[in-house]
Amino acid sequence: MSDSLDDYRKSLWPLPQHRNTAAGKMRRLGVEIEFTGMEINDIVDTIISLYGGKAEAVSDYEINVVESSLGKFGVELDFSYIKRISRERHESADNNDLEELAEAIVGAIAKQLVPFEVVAPPIAMNELWQLETLFQKLRDSDAQGTHASAKNAFGLQLNPEMPDCSAETIRDYLRAFLCLYDWLKMRCDVDFSRRLTSYVDPFGKDYVRLLLRSDYEPDINKLIDDYLEYNPTRNRALDMLPLFSHIDDERLRRTVKDERVKARPTLHYRLPNSLIDDPQWGLIHPYRDWLQVDNLAMDKRRLDMVCRGYRKYLDNPTANLFTNWASSVSRWLIPELL
Repeated sequence: MSDSLDDYRKSLWPLPQHRNTAAGKMRRLGVEIEFTGMEINDIVDTIISLYGGKAEAVSDYEINVVESSLGKFGVELDFSYIKRISRERHESADNNDLEELAEAIVGAIAKQLVPFEVVAPPIAMNELWQLETLFQKLRDSDAQGTHASAKNAFGLQLNPEMPDCSAETIRDYLRAFLCLYDWLKMRCDVDFSRRLTSYVDPFGKDYVRLLLRSDYEPDINKLIDDYLEYNPTRNRALDMLPLFSHIDDERLRRTVKDERVKARPTLHYRLPNSLIDDPQWGLIHPYRDWLQVDNLAMDKRRLDMVCRGYRKYLDNPTANLFTNWASSVSRWLIPELL
């Protein structure tokens, strides 16, 4: 019965049209989700109960789950200061009661203001369905997401592995995302608290126009340099810095000094809310929306039509008065993914 249920769950998860990397392996996807309402040890125990493994504490506010059936999970309080002082205290032989008290007070305050974050390992896309059970278990344990409080600017982040890292492929993923951004924002219904922050800033119009030019065919160096000229920041709804760090970290670091940028052969999609406490929501919803971008990027003919339509829209000064691009773009989407 369990195998039949797993087969059914797996059947609900579509795969991208381009499933493999250049090395011929199934592409992977990493997931990060922010929420409150649980203690860190309870989150860790939930992960272990589903996927096995063991807990390895980095500090009181950072615990890894290693040797699980899916790989290494990270669970942490998403607050760099408290993580740093806790880690330093754990590594120091000179702890004292005053330092421990100060850390406890700051930690207690931090847990009221910032979320815990679960960082799942990169998982083959044909195995992603297994993560949905974790979302359900966290919800059953009273995890609270974006809409639970006006201060909860919490997000879900997807890190899809690229099919390859050529300039043409990366450019086409950027084009697909830019053309579908308004539609994705409408689908995600990005919470007001998150729009007040800079975490998911849209790309500027000048950069959008550059990317959509029919004659824009940069090599990888030009593509990275142009991106960094217009977007020298992590704060974009689709953050390209981890991918560009993977390709040419030296070039990236000439412009971006942020140590939080970690090299990996993935995109970093940051737009969706964390609706972990909504029984009508699951990982599958933002994943299926992302596949619209993924599949469009790899469909040259359809992408060209969308780009031409969007250029025409942007060049029309009265377009916003009579046309809703988010609705207009629906004719180029894959109906089976909606």
